[in-house]
Amino acid sequence: MNCNSAEHPLHILNRDIVSCTRCPRLIRHCREVAAVKRRAYLAWDYWGKPVPSFGDPAARLLILGLAPAAHGANRTGRMFTGDRSGDFLYRALHRAGFASQPDGRAADDGLELRDVWITASAHCAPPDNKPSPEELGTCRRFLDRELVALDRLKLVVVLGKIAMDAYLAARQIRGVRFGHNLLYAQLDPPLLCSYHPSQQNTSTGRLTEAMLDDVFGRAREIIGT
Repeated sequence: MNCNSAEHPLHILNRDIVSCTRCPRLIRHCREVAAVKRRAYLAWDYWGKPVPSFGDPAARLLILGLAPAAHGANRTGRMFTGDRSGDFLYRALHRAGFASQPDGRAADDGLELRDVWITASAHCAPPDNKPSPEELGTCRRFLDRELVALDRLKLVVVLGKIAMDAYLAARQIRGVRFGHNLLYAQLDPPLLCSYHPSQQNTSTGRLTEAMLDDVFGRAREIIGT
């Protein structure tokens, strides 16, 4: 099936993500943020619902994050778009040759990903950026489907421990500990861990551009050109 087809399993999955209402607390929060808005974005028509995954359906690299930011992806409707975490991530992906441009401002800004699919442990923006264990478990059904549909995967990069835990739960894997730039080559596909590019991590120097470049440089070596 053509990866660009509207009937590709990942495109069908994205439609199901956007229409999901299984977590009332999260849906309510997304809508409230979209209605109240932030002063800097009063002119924006917020997305305000579950954010679909984004990228190349033929990807060999899967990136799993935490959840959409309230005034980032919940505003723009695209993963890691419209906030500082996304700016940090897309610059690194661009330097590694995975992204067509070094920033993501809006869903229609022309950004394209090459050989990468980006998803989240929770597809709705949670209050205080903390989805509950039950909400993460409910959203896991989408990750399960992605792992089946992404049949060319050669590597999974998890951004943060919550993302790692969500992935391990989906794969029913135990005995793996989190650490930045730790690689579990024995898994199929291999798993590579990274700190999340949250503002808290990047502003304190816990995660630097060089550190994230090391992760995606390593990812490039693993999946090949």
